[in-house]
Amino acid sequence: MRYAAIASLIALFVLAGCDKQTNQPTSEEFQQERAALNARVAARKAKKAPAPQAPAPSKIASVPTGEPLSDSFASSSGESVYDRTDLRDPFRSFEWERKELASERVEGGPLEQFDVSQLSVIAVVWKTGSARALVEDPGGESYIIAKGTRIGKNDGRVTKIDDNLVVVNESYEDYLGNVTQKDVELRIRRSEGG
Repeated sequence: MRYAAIASLIALFVLAGCDKQTNQPTSEEFQQERAALNARVAARKAKKAPAPQAPAPSKIASVPTGEPLSDSFASSSGESVYDRTDLRDPFRSFEWERKELASERVEGGPLEQFDVSQLSVIAVVWKTGSARALVEDPGGESYIIAKGTRIGKNDGRVTKIDDNLVVVNESYEDYLGNVTQKDVELRIRRSEGG
């Protein structure tokens, strides 16, 4: 009898749950609510949007008809697109731009256009008051250098001229920005044979 009472209570609860009507919206009601919400959003945007102003001519360019526009770059009328011709590349390092500007401003001599390893020492005059050397570039042009002459792409300077030797001190910058000095020796190449 006890089991029968429990079973009847369970059946009663199940039947009571099934008789309960749900208040779910129909698809028509959903479409009406959505249309009303879109109308409210459009009205709110119309209030917030300022009066359209003419864009700067250097930043906006006309787009030919028939090309799709991205929403993020198109104007409200859909006739123009963002133009980045006068703007800086956001993915390019400031350090590279600084080096490019420095190389454009300072024009070095002809010996600063080549790497030191591309130059060869032809002759040395060293028993005079100030030693001099004759250096040849890869194109066959010859130049006379002395102590203190700027030479090479890495901001090198001639520090010593000896019997058959020219020492150039160059500065190198690593990826961390640390500058190191290095001495590069240029020697006269002796021809073999007679």
